[in-house]
Amino acid sequence: MQLAPVAAWFASLQDGIVAALQEVDPVPFARDEWRRAEGGGGVTQALENGEVFERAAVLYSNVSGASLPASATAHRPQLAGRAWHAVGVSLVIHPRNPYVPTVHFNGRFFLAPDLPGGAGGDVWWFGGGMDLTPYYGFVDDARHFHLTCRDALAPFGAELYPRFKAACDAYFFLRHRNEARGIGGIFYDDFDEGGFERAFALAKSVGTHFVPAYLPIVRRRRGHAFGQRERDFQALRRGRYVEFNLVWDRGTLFGLQSGGRTEAILLSMPPQAAWRYQWSPPAGSDEARLFTDFLPVRDWLA
Repeated sequence: MQLAPVAAWFASLQDGIVAALQEVDPVPFARDEWRRAEGGGGVTQALENGEVFERAAVLYSNVSGASLPASATAHRPQLAGRAWHAVGVSLVIHPRNPYVPTVHFNGRFFLAPDLPGGAGGDVWWFGGGMDLTPYYGFVDDARHFHLTCRDALAPFGAELYPRFKAACDAYFFLRHRNEARGIGGIFYDDFDEGGFERAFALAKSVGTHFVPAYLPIVRRRRGHAFGQRERDFQALRRGRYVEFNLVWDRGTLFGLQSGGRTEAILLSMPPQAAWRYQWSPPAGSDEARLFTDFLPVRDWLA
């Protein structure tokens, strides 16, 4: 299995996304190259306290280990004891303006080579996706985001968008609150259907569709007037984001269990968040409409 072309493509994807974000927010990204003692390393590019993005982190990693952590073998016990390689790009963007949604993207390739003398062969898969977390919902934004996700998958079969959308709705869900994190998008994991070339092409298509899925929304909403009320609601919803990442997110758990860089893993957190006891939005308010009109699962392309 050729890891180098996959690693090179993901590294170029990170640079391309950062360049596109810099066209929207002129505050420069800091670049932090790092090495991992057990194997591999990566590049973290992060923007703090920007004009448009309060925090934007785009992370590339190419890491390896001698034995898979428990979080990776829970659903594949037959891989216990294998060495592993993981390469990919992940990002989370927390805008300053509450009318601009938070967004998450992840693309990754995972390889577990066969054990010496084994007959099982190498095990590999791609995974990733993108999802949108608005604070104030706009139907046009939701449709645009989901249309672009559908377009990314269309060359590989019309059945993939509804399948990956359903997986996204199921994954980014706060079970302890019975509440969606946002309006979803697409999510896939353990993907090796059709062989390596097809799976890699799909991963590249999803990656290259992230910028056209998100930046038109940023440009459309970044000038929207807001005040302290909107910032307070944004902080409360960001608290839900923190809850999901720390309680349910498998990527966070894998990163911590595999000895990843804690600072980089927790860059997905918003710079400010809040919690209030038994808070609920006023009936009929824009804040209430997020819960009634946007968070429940729906077909945005209908």
